[in-house]
Amino acid sequence: MDIIYTAKVSAKGGRNGHVQSEDGTLDVDVRPPGGKEEALNPEILFAGGYAACFGSALESVMRAEGQKEVTNTITAEVSLGKDNGAYKLAVKLHIEVPGMERTKVEDYAAKAHQKCPYSNATRGNVDVELIIFENLG
Repeated sequence: MDIIYTAKVSAKGGRNGHVQSEDGTLDVDVRPPGGKEEALNPEILFAGGYAACFGSALESVMRAEGQKEVTNTITAEVSLGKDNGAYKLAVKLHIEVPGMERTKVEDYAAKAHQKCPYSNATRGNVDVELIIFENLG
C-alpha cells in the first residue's frame, strides 16, 4: 500500500478519558455513551468519520460516471451492542442525493460502498446497511 496520509491520535483513559491528535486538531474529552455527562464518545467519532468518507466516495463515483451535480448528505448511525458476550458495532448509512432517481442512487451507493476505505475496513466485521432516502426526485 502506498501511504497517502497517516492520522496519529492518542487516547488516555479509554472511554472515560481524553483523545488528542498529534497535530492538535482533535483535542477532546470522551465519555461512555448514555452517561450523566454529555460528551463525545468513540461511536460519535466513528460515525462522523464514516459519514464524511462515504460521502466523498459517493461523490467520486458519481463524478466518474459523468454526474455534474454530486451533492449528497450521508448520516451514519453507529450502534454499539453485544453479541454472544462480545461488543460489536452495527452501522446504518442514510444516503440522500436530492433530485436523483432512487435506482441511480442505489447503484452509486453500492459502488461507493466498494470504494470507501471505511466500508472496506468494516466489511465482514461490522453489519453495514445502506438506506436510500425515499424523498428523491
